[in-house]
Amino acid sequence: MEQSKETERLPAEAAAVKEPLDDVSMSLIAHLTELRARLIKSLLAVAVGSGVGYYFIDDIMHYLTLPAGKLYYMQPSEAFFTYIKVAVVAGFLLALPVVFYQVWRFFLPALTRRERMTLGIVEPVSVLLFFAGIAFAFFLVLPAGIRFFMGFGNAELEALFSVDRYFDFTLSFVLPFGFVFELPLIITILGKLGILTSKFLGRYQRIVIFLSFVLGAIITPTPDIFTQSMIALPMIVLYEVGYGIVRFILRK
Repeated sequence: MEQSKETERLPAEAAAVKEPLDDVSMSLIAHLTELRARLIKSLLAVAVGSGVGYYFIDDIMHYLTLPAGKLYYMQPSEAFFTYIKVAVVAGFLLALPVVFYQVWRFFLPALTRRERMTLGIVEPVSVLLFFAGIAFAFFLVLPAGIRFFMGFGNAELEALFSVDRYFDFTLSFVLPFGFVFELPLIITILGKLGILTSKFLGRYQRIVIFLSFVLGAIITPTPDIFTQSMIALPMIVLYEVGYGIVRFILRK
């Protein structure tokens, strides 16, 4: 009799163990399915943005080439593939708010109400800062950099820019500013969380100045002090902005 009770208990225990495992598997599958759906929506947004970018490619190329003037292409397919790259980059920038929104929606169920409100503020601010950095670099820093480099020309040396090389140079020059402009937001978040204090930030100001020039030397497309300074100086100013927010607004 006791043996039959033991036999009946074993399937019940096995089912009880199996049920949580099934729940975990279903939960993982649901998360992966949602992640795939968010990725597909982000890629579709980039594709639509790329189509819009290609539709306005002549206008984009007009403004893109203003700092350098007339460009040339050295291979038959160079102009075409450069146009495609420009359209894709423009599409990604246009789709960036959608991509950020999909990321936010994916993590939303795991966040508390306060964290949702905080992330809801941080997301648009980060997008605005990213575009502000790109605009600052394109309209102010890039023209100054192009004029600086073209200043080395003379009667024997004439600037002859390839459209593909020029676009690669512009992209590697402008995009880092988008990430650099996120610095005050990152410092503010870390200060709000109590990870950074104004005392800590003030203590390492000199080190930040040195590291800004080192980082500028790493991420700039050309090894000259002018271009490095163009990235290092805004980085220092943005660090000071974050330091001021933590010290005078957050009072930490």
